[in-house]
Amino acid sequence: MKHLIIGTAGHVDHGKTALVKAMTGIDTDRLKEEKERGISIELGFTSLKLPSGRKAGIVDVPGHERFIKHMLAGAGGFDLVLLVIAADEGVMPQTREHMDIIQLLQVKKGVVVLTKADLADEEWLELVTDEVKDFLKGTVLENSPLVTVSAVTGQGIGALLEILDQVAEETEAKTDVGPPRLPVDRVFSIVGFGTVVTGTLVAGQLRVGDVVKVQPAGLTARIRSLQVHGEKVDVAGAGQRVAANLAGLEVDQVRRGSVVAGSENVVPSNRLDVRLMLLKSAGRPLKNRSRVRFYIGAGETLGRIVLLDHEELAPGATAYAQIELEEMVAAVKGDRFVIRSYSPLYTIGGGTVIDAAPGRKHKRFRSEVLGALATRERGTPEEILEQYLRGKTALPEITDVAAGIGLQVSEAKKLARRLAAEDRVKIITGDGKDYLASGDVYRRWAGELEPMLDSYHREYPLREGYPKVELRSRKFSFLNNKVFQFLLNSLEKDGKIRCTAQAVARPSFTSGTGPGQTKLTEKLLKEMSGNGFQPPAWSELISAHGLDEATGLELLQFLLRSGELVRVSENLYFPQKTLEAARGQVTEYLKSNGEITVGELRDLLQTSRKYALPLLEYFDKEKLTRRVGDKRLPGRALNL
Repeated sequence: MKHLIIGTAGHVDHGKTALVKAMTGIDTDRLKEEKERGISIELGFTSLKLPSGRKAGIVDVPGHERFIKHMLAGAGGFDLVLLVIAADEGVMPQTREHMDIIQLLQVKKGVVVLTKADLADEEWLELVTDEVKDFLKGTVLENSPLVTVSAVTGQGIGALLEILDQVAEETEAKTDVGPPRLPVDRVFSIVGFGTVVTGTLVAGQLRVGDVVKVQPAGLTARIRSLQVHGEKVDVAGAGQRVAANLAGLEVDQVRRGSVVAGSENVVPSNRLDVRLMLLKSAGRPLKNRSRVRFYIGAGETLGRIVLLDHEELAPGATAYAQIELEEMVAAVKGDRFVIRSYSPLYTIGGGTVIDAAPGRKHKRFRSEVLGALATRERGTPEEILEQYLRGKTALPEITDVAAGIGLQVSEAKKLARRLAAEDRVKIITGDGKDYLASGDVYRRWAGELEPMLDSYHREYPLREGYPKVELRSRKFSFLNNKVFQFLLNSLEKDGKIRCTAQAVARPSFTSGTGPGQTKLTEKLLKEMSGNGFQPPAWSELISAHGLDEATGLELLQFLLRSGELVRVSENLYFPQKTLEAARGQVTEYLKSNGEITVGELRDLLQTSRKYALPLLEYFDKEKLTRRVGDKRLPGRALNL
């Protein structure tokens, strides 16, 4: 079933709230001050049952110029609008500003309602009607139906509902497909239930029990319960007014402008790439780095406009821009926004988000930057995806990519698989997730690794390869360790590298000694073996051969990896053959005697306690022996 949100717009005291009450029977002014002053201050909410039986949500916005920010908090969720103009006054300043906002947000469906018909005669009504039609020329509501009503007498209310029903039928609904997004326009607490947020669900579905992210704060919560039009539901769909009870959050952790989203589908940022339009009514050009008030979804913050292809933007003109915000926001590609002048307060422009998380500042007047933005804005999905990935230094997860380019996750996956088959995109998997890289970027990384690894192998031929920790620090510091490991796995699978637990090497590389080093290692091993079960300390041995500490450490690590030496304890190493001989003698002794002490092992091997004790402790770890008091009995490894 199609769900729609109908919003009001218009000048203060033109009868928006009275009209909603005449249509629904509900007074949306809930605050004491609103009732005392007779004007709306905050957003009002109710529902409307249309003649066809369709149920729509109503958002009633304040009309006073001081409360435009509240109007903007509600307008982002409108599917169609009731532009309310009092018949006795006609078009007024906030009529114009609200219409500018409707135009900037591209609310393309609506009904124009002339209210207070009981206060105007026919001749005046005719003049106001002509004025309104002239006013609407060139706007998204130019061809919208116009209805004359009186909330006091009920004149025209029935006709309005019939027309509204028809327009609703023609209005495109928001999509239930893909991850959910609920811009929060109200936050409160209910005793016994905790934090409740309300808003218009602009995409996807929310279900009781869902784990969600509250952005841009990055907080995790669980949906304890849901209400739509005051009724409990298990599932809420896009286009519905939703109240969500969030478990795990305090009321002061969420604010108007937050977004309740699927766990990974919205990436917060304090920088946006946009297509910006300055209204003709702005009055004066917008200079580069002008400070503005920025409105998106239900949120408001301050920011600066960085014009990328203009020094200043003339009224009525458009341009590519990057907005540097003073706070993080949660947006996705395609979101509409509005800007108002910093002081005095009035609406001057708005536009569309092209990249919701560009990650870096753009240099101005660069053809490659402008070209990339043009591709992101108007290119094919394939071009947009490739352009998006070329601009990323990290490996974004598929849900982030989908949000960044304005596609559903399922669509992004199909697109990625198609481009991967053409080697234009690389899909890197890990932990059940897909990470994407541009095919060109992936091939460049692989190509850059080859000389790095070759150089390392030449410098350190005895090592198993480039240490992973060092490689990530030097080359891939922009990746967290887990994603870095996924990348290495992919490169190894493609035959570009070979990995061990701790190092990365060229596939054809085998660590080993050169002719001179081979003779030296043979000599060192012979000397260690020649002392039987009392091998010399490694540091003394390399010193006797005139080797420096670094060279000695390289040789030691190589011999340990190759298994020719075994570390028995701190600074005590045995040749493998010598250790196996000791193991054999201990095994035979235990078979004959059932137990062995340190002293008995010392005598058996004709060594000293200095070596006998570490050997027994080593055999304890190997389960050859097990310690009971001062004795060793056969361990599990012996199976005696």
